[in-house]
Amino acid sequence: MQVNTEPTTVPAAPGRVSNTEAEAASSDALKAAALGRMKLLALAMLIAMAVIFVFAFALQEEYPWLQYVRAAAEGGMVGALADWFAVTALFKYPMGIRIPHTAIIPRRKDQIGASLGEFVETNFLSEQVVQEKLASVDIARKAGSWLAGPGGAERVAKEGAAVIRGAFKVLNDDDVQAVIEGMVRKHLLAPPWGPPVGRLAERIFADGHHHTLVDLLIDRTVDWVAQNHETVSRLVSQRSPQWVPQFVDGLVGDKVYVEVLKFVRAVQTDPQHQVRKSIDTYLNDLAQDLQHDPVMIARAEGIKAQVLGDPEVRELASRTWGTMKRALLDAVDDPRSELTIKFKAAVRDFGSRLVDDEELAGKVNAWIGDAAGYLVKTYRSDIAAVITETVARWDAEETSRKIELQVGKDLQFIRINGTVVGALAGCGIFTVAHLIFG
Repeated sequence: MQVNTEPTTVPAAPGRVSNTEAEAASSDALKAAALGRMKLLALAMLIAMAVIFVFAFALQEEYPWLQYVRAAAEGGMVGALADWFAVTALFKYPMGIRIPHTAIIPRRKDQIGASLGEFVETNFLSEQVVQEKLASVDIARKAGSWLAGPGGAERVAKEGAAVIRGAFKVLNDDDVQAVIEGMVRKHLLAPPWGPPVGRLAERIFADGHHHTLVDLLIDRTVDWVAQNHETVSRLVSQRSPQWVPQFVDGLVGDKVYVEVLKFVRAVQTDPQHQVRKSIDTYLNDLAQDLQHDPVMIARAEGIKAQVLGDPEVRELASRTWGTMKRALLDAVDDPRSELTIKFKAAVRDFGSRLVDDEELAGKVNAWIGDAAGYLVKTYRSDIAAVITETVARWDAEETSRKIELQVGKDLQFIRINGTVVGALAGCGIFTVAHLIFG
């Protein structure tokens, strides 16, 4: 019987080794060393039983009490050998001999993987089990405590900024601009402008919201007339016949200016002035024409085509996307930006609400439980198949080595216990037989 006491190691892959791989290799080395020590201990006990048996067998005629020792040693050897065979038969052929029903793990690796996957699917990937576990964990309150804590909001903001930056790197500017341009054409250019603009204007005019704008225009007109006496007089002089004396032009200009100023001030002070009513009538007629007059609707479409032609739409899409992109990148890169500060405050507020608001926490926990239950119910077979397919891809000898490395140390206690129990059983059987038959 040959026992390998050297720690089992796996050659490192060329290149850089990650911390996880280094930790796994270190853990495997420790387990291999512990397994080797347990194998040596079990072998030492078998050898000790063999030595004791030899001496007791040789001297039992001279010292009859050694018969009991011989029987115990004989039983211990039988137990040690039997359990060594049982443990070894799990992982390999004992002493390389292809005895039936040995090397169980290498030969039945795929069946073991399938059984393990089925066991996990049936007992662990259960909708009820997952939901009960999540309910006992109370994820909502724990997540709320973390979000409301000093580092939670900062971490979420940092990761969110990384996601946004990554998304902008992945997104193609031309593709995004094409999407924006398509949305503008579909929702802004394709529908006719006349009827919706007319309906909106009709509601505005009916509620009298346009009066503020009319008042502003009239006020500006009064101010301009009051401040431009010479301009009005000059305009009158320029349009009068050349044979009219200049002093007459001055008198007429002054008179026209006074009348114009008086007129605009009358419009300004009288809410029911005829000019105001005329403006209201004109605007209401315009709103109706935009909705029902084909000629006016066509004119509105013409204006739309002139204002937003193909080059203008493309430029609008380009400017929109460029502005949004620069604004977001600047905001996420600056921890003192208003967007970042407000986002962190919103995250902390949401975390505090998860902790303090039992109803909200219950809803969040229910949503998480339902989502997890749906995922488990829908994809449980696919998840369990990962175990089956992974084990199926493993090499048979490598699989046996991995399993032995994980549980082999504990299995060596079977050999040790078999040696002790065999010794006690051998001694007990011999004692009973000696008492009965002498």
